[in-house]
Amino acid sequence: MIHHPSSAESENASLERIALSLQYEGTSFCGWQRQRNGRSVQGVLEEAIGALDPTRPIQTFAAGRTDSGVHAAAQVVHFDASDRIPATKWAMALNGRLPPTIRVRESVRRPRTWHACYDAVYRRYRYTIHNGRRPNLFLSAWTWHRYHVRLNETRMRTALQGLVGQHDFSAFMRAGSRRAHARTTVQEVHLERRGDLVIVEIQASGFLYGMVRLLMAQLVSVGEQRLSTDQFELRWRQRRRSEVREAAPARGLCFLRAGYGEDIFSRSGWYDCQPWFFLAESDPPPDPPPLPESTGPDLR
Repeated sequence: MIHHPSSAESENASLERIALSLQYEGTSFCGWQRQRNGRSVQGVLEEAIGALDPTRPIQTFAAGRTDSGVHAAAQVVHFDASDRIPATKWAMALNGRLPPTIRVRESVRRPRTWHACYDAVYRRYRYTIHNGRRPNLFLSAWTWHRYHVRLNETRMRTALQGLVGQHDFSAFMRAGSRRAHARTTVQEVHLERRGDLVIVEIQASGFLYGMVRLLMAQLVSVGEQRLSTDQFELRWRQRRRSEVREAAPARGLCFLRAGYGEDIFSRSGWYDCQPWFFLAESDPPPDPPPLPESTGPDLR
């Protein structure tokens, strides 16, 4: 019997899978995922894609679902589209239609079997704390300002190291999660102080709902010496969720990138796309040299 492809099969065969390296400033969004009542990154992005390729319904898939107010430096997203627009041209085409709070850094073609979420081998987040005495307008949208005491980064680094490995992190999972369990593998942790800025990076196979913000609030308590490193470890190892009562603000959190078994994008379009902030007040730049004296009339 001869099989004649249906119109749907023919349409699917002509589709291309496009992967995007996506940035967004999360303050004005209710998160990545489309919501009934709220402006989501996914919803805005799908509307822009649909306007450029109106031949079929558009659905996007992301490497990770960021919460309301959380930023992304290189979120990885894929969708299927007709071949009317070359894969590498999607970035420019979308940036012409997206609001300035969403930017596509790079777009590439991928095999139809590739998936932005299921093929990711890690996700990496960065949390930035402004630990200076004075507020700074240019840091406020991207950092958590903790100015009461100087954070002890040595204590914080010690507390972080115990998280590495596969563990049950129920203590750091917000209510409302649909996950069947709270086990995940933390692959790498990093903490660095640059002047008044304390930067924490956590890489894992996956993250629980609200995990990083709950964890960061506890970690800051360790740095302010309101919580010992032993107490911090007992809370998460013994899954004492009732003792984890606060979450760090969303504005300090950024989805840094997702990684795969092979390079998907160029390094400049995907790796460390959140710039390091300048050093704050504790490390001021040297005074500039004095201006040279005038050697004659200004003839401009």
